[in-house]
Amino acid sequence: MFFQIRSIILWPRNASFSPRRLRFDLGKVNVISGASRTGKSAVIPIIDYCLGSSTCSIPVNTIRKYCEWFGVIVATNQGDKLLARREPGALRSTDDMFLMEAESIDEIPVRIDKNTSVDFVKRLLDDLSGLSNLDFTGGEESTGFDSRPSFRDLAAFTFQPQNIVANPDVLFFKSGTYKHREKLRKIFPYVLGAVTPALMGKQFELTRARQNLRIKERELKDAQQVSAQWLADLAAKFSEAQELGLIPKHEQPPSRDQMIELLEEVVTRTDLTLSVSNVTISDALKELSVLDEEERYVSKKLTTLRHRLEEMNRMQVGIGHYDTAVTLQRGRLQLSKWLSGQTSETSDCPMCGSHTESAKQKLAVLSERLAEVEAECGVDKEVPAAFDREFQRVSADITQEAERLRSVQIRRTALSGRSKEASDHQFAAKQAERFVGNLESALDLHRRLGSDSEMIKEVARLRERVQTLDAELQVQDVDSRKRRALSSVNTFAGRLLPFLDVENANDPISLEINDLTIKVRSADRDDYLSEIGSGSNWLSYHLAMLLALHQFYLGQKTSPVPGFLVLDQPSQVYFPKRVVNRTDEEVKEPRYKDEDILAVHKAFEVMAKVVQEAKGNLQLIVLDHASRDVWGDIAGVVGLREWRDGIKLVPMKWLAENTDEDGKNDVAHKTGED
Repeated sequence: MFFQIRSIILWPRNASFSPRRLRFDLGKVNVISGASRTGKSAVIPIIDYCLGSSTCSIPVNTIRKYCEWFGVIVATNQGDKLLARREPGALRSTDDMFLMEAESIDEIPVRIDKNTSVDFVKRLLDDLSGLSNLDFTGGEESTGFDSRPSFRDLAAFTFQPQNIVANPDVLFFKSGTYKHREKLRKIFPYVLGAVTPALMGKQFELTRARQNLRIKERELKDAQQVSAQWLADLAAKFSEAQELGLIPKHEQPPSRDQMIELLEEVVTRTDLTLSVSNVTISDALKELSVLDEEERYVSKKLTTLRHRLEEMNRMQVGIGHYDTAVTLQRGRLQLSKWLSGQTSETSDCPMCGSHTESAKQKLAVLSERLAEVEAECGVDKEVPAAFDREFQRVSADITQEAERLRSVQIRRTALSGRSKEASDHQFAAKQAERFVGNLESALDLHRRLGSDSEMIKEVARLRERVQTLDAELQVQDVDSRKRRALSSVNTFAGRLLPFLDVENANDPISLEINDLTIKVRSADRDDYLSEIGSGSNWLSYHLAMLLALHQFYLGQKTSPVPGFLVLDQPSQVYFPKRVVNRTDEEVKEPRYKDEDILAVHKAFEVMAKVVQEAKGNLQLIVLDHASRDVWGDIAGVVGLREWRDGIKLVPMKWLAENTDEDGKNDVAHKTGED
């Protein structure tokens, strides 16, 4: 991913001063050289903080005391982006951020304020990296080490602080903590290209398919466990339907499908007595059948009449409410006579008291209109006499039909008591009705559990999909892809080691992503980085492996890792404070050996070589004590003005307690740039 640091910006708390801007060249080795306690080691925490770090690691006291905002301008394929974050004060961090986007950001605001949040910036950076939205378990919402890869995870490959750049125990940024170490182990196959977003998508689909398959198989198993009971239940219902006369007798036992088909016909039939022959129906049964039909007819008619009577009762109640409302409205609207009575010989308008012909005419018109409204409200809305007649008729019909229904029920009860055959038939009819009611729900289960069941088809489809996805993932062979990627990284690192100050430069080395360290393979034994002595060895292996990783990332078609690397004090193993003495300074330290200077020079040459081979796609920022005398003649290496003799990250003028008006005006016109 093309993502490099164009500038670092500091906004002062004192509005009289202009922001401090440090510019860097893209695609080169940028060096900030200077003495101790000038702010060099704050560069990595500033960049990290502006890129969404959860905590602010920027040194306290001077830097955080005099700076209100910290910012970086990053160059991307989508143009420049200014990401600034407020100094958190007593808090560990703050959510206040400022975002500015443009094709090229040349002018920066003198004062800024919050216009976005850390979460939004993190999402923006994730999108720029093209990271997958899926997690490493095939889901979308997992947390912890299996959560989706994020831009913040990639900081392990972009920063080498002073305490790590030559550390024998820790190779990657923040991998000294358990949380970051475990997450780095998880994302390593992803950044190496062994696990791609497409593979994660297939893994996600495979996980979901397996989950659905387990559910469907469990449902099918539960259903098939009762298969014997199911077949027995189906045969029992078929026999019961035959006994009730709903299905004719069969000479040969029907098949399962035939039984289901015949029972479904029973459910869809409306007349359950069709299977009984007319010859077998006695006079008592005929009369009982007629009485049943008459009872159904009378009950239906009685229900209709009762519904109509309820509607008429509601209408009467509504008419009563309407009369009450009209009476109240009539009392409120008797205004015409009152208005007319308010005039006098000296006043024709009851409102303003004027005595004009116009007022008299308008009052007359108003009184006339009010009188019309009052007359309308005064008309009594009587219910037509036809309504009362209809009400009486419906009431009489209800009484008549109720008596008729009781008569039919009495006759049917008497007939049932006299005829056992009729009683048995009535019981059988009721039994048939209950049977049909239960049969419909039972048939639904029988259809679903059949050999052509949709559940069985769904299970077969899911099994086939799981097998297909398994085969596709096996063809990809993630482990083999990971081994090939690591082999490429190790080869790149091995090519760089002979140009660095390292013992046994020809011994092969390997990146152990499970242990997050380097293993050196000699003829006699394999040694981890922590088992090898000498700070020069540790520094050389760190440089070789980090540069090799970036060479590998740049060789990939797409890689989410940003194309920059910041190293703090790589020369500390040789001369932790300064490399040369100045004629105007008192000699406080011995001169360092020429071989140490040569070793640092070789390290810068290797960095420049890798950056130049990247053809502008890789940027290095080196923060070091080594002066321009060490690296100034190397192609591809550029440097800011050295931070010595009062030149620091935070300008000395910001620290002045009192500044006169002339000083304020003078400072306000300076850019504060390097």
